Amino acid sequence: MFRRQFLASTAAGFTLLAANHVLAQENTAGVKPDLMQPGPLPEWILGRDDAPVTVIEYASMTCGHCANFHLNVWPAFKAEFIDTGKVRFILREFPFDPRATAAFMLSRCMGDDKWYPTVDLLFRNQQRWARAQDGKQGFLSVLSMTGLKEADLEACLSDQVLLDKVNAVAARGQELGVDSTPTFFINGEKYTGVMPIEQLRSIIEPLVAGAGK
Repeated sequence: MFRRQFLASTAAGFTLLAANHVLAQENTAGVKPDLMQPGPLPEWILGRDDAPVTVIEYASMTCGHCANFHLNVWPAFKAEFIDTGKVRFILREFPFDPRATAAFMLSRCMGDDKWYPTVDLLFRNQQRWARAQDGKQGFLSVLSMTGLKEADLEACLSDQVLLDKVNAVAARGQELGVDSTPTFFINGEKYTGVMPIEQLRSIIEPLVAGAGK
């Protein structure tokens, strides 16, 4: 019942994404929306508001490359750029499938202070829930340590308003040209795929230096 209900509730959202993707392709000559304009969900910003460089990542929670970035590149990236005040980082939802949508919704339902820890936990245990035969049990097996109960999961994934907002964030990403994950915008410039810390450093350090002149 859970799986059938959730898949049915996401159908309209994915239809909207497909329609928006067609519109984005048909309007490539038009003006793209302001990259920094907040979407319908609160932006979770890590780093100083006055950092000279802004990095926005569009990710899917079931994306192996996204998990690779957050597990293997993120710790060095955070220490070198976010903790030192050089970068402010924004992660935006771009789910490619219902389980990725569910994962983002559950992360949002955890509350502001638990949002990124939940994202991190789900990335670290991606195989346990993303590939599980029973999606509900997969999520519960990972998130039960946070205190999540089955009733909480059901309530979160039944929130049509939240579902619509997650889909709207993704649809807007498509308008900005996002068609794969991870996609990064570094001070407005688009980069796709996982980049090693050396490549990120070669992009970010000149921007930091230029801001100091």
